[in-house]
Amino acid sequence: MVKSVMVAYALWAAGGPLGLHHLYLGRDSHALLWMLTLGGFGFGWVREVIRIPAYVGQANQNVEKERKTPHTMVPPVSPVRFAGQVCVGIYFGTVALIGLNSLSFFYLIVLPLCVGAGVHLVSCIGQQTSDLQKTLTTCLITSPIFYGSALSPLPISLAASVTAAQYRRVKPPQTPGSTQKLGPRLYRLGLAWLAFSAPLGYSIFHNTTATLYYLSDCVAALLDMFWFLPWLRNVFEYILLMPYRLLCVLTGGGYYEDAWRKVLEILLKEYTEREKEALQVLSLEVEASLEDITRSYRELAKTWHPDHNPGKDAEATFIKIHEAYEVLLRRHKPHRFK
Repeated sequence: MVKSVMVAYALWAAGGPLGLHHLYLGRDSHALLWMLTLGGFGFGWVREVIRIPAYVGQANQNVEKERKTPHTMVPPVSPVRFAGQVCVGIYFGTVALIGLNSLSFFYLIVLPLCVGAGVHLVSCIGQQTSDLQKTLTTCLITSPIFYGSALSPLPISLAASVTAAQYRRVKPPQTPGSTQKLGPRLYRLGLAWLAFSAPLGYSIFHNTTATLYYLSDCVAALLDMFWFLPWLRNVFEYILLMPYRLLCVLTGGGYYEDAWRKVLEILLKEYTEREKEALQVLSLEVEASLEDITRSYRELAKTWHPDHNPGKDAEATFIKIHEAYEVLLRRHKPHRFK
């Protein structure tokens, strides 16, 4: 079926950030990437306004002509694709840090695999692909070097992107009649979207405080990297706060430098379920201050410490008390866990 440039542009305008035009053109990897990043964080979607005719041309390319293409030829390096690999790898790693960091061997296995998946997704859009096994191997080797760091997705993504670029190649041609129906394609894309969004959604709705604090700590760590160039740090901070500035313009409200902190305080006003359980463990009320939390923790820890309490349940209770204290301390002193 011949694809239309006008239809592609219409889908780009109506649902471009969700990848509708790529889905129409049979570019499923690109469509999935746009679904997960909202059109390449908006920049990719805008850039495509001049690239859609080329995409349509590729979709309408004659199969026999494609089969004659020397697919052993290494495609040229694209700086835009490389930058996209790094950014999406970091993005996937950050999402994993938010939603999956409670899993065992997270920094050794889960995080590098998530970063590698993001890098490989970018490397296989369009007519190009790369070696998934080598990309994931590079991530697994690099991850232990930066074990436990909140910024570890950056070096892992850089290493994986270099590997993906090194082993880039042209995709093999499709055989005639191999085009799959829309239903199975949407089913696979839906499963991939759920696999990506489910852990993040669970973390946001069931551990909102830790999620927001982690994001704020990551932003602070990113800005602190440019301490030697204050003007560059201010530029990045201005860009990061751009959504809030736009909201002020649209609602007619004024912009204040500390207003975003007040927004964070409103979002964190309610305790999460985990924090409510921690309050019960320490026998505290919701309005307990940091001093009250520390005082109750010290008293209970002294009572239930295994060295002072020979009871069978002393050690388990002491661990539970300590974990509850850490949960509440994270709320009141988030930067202690940076």
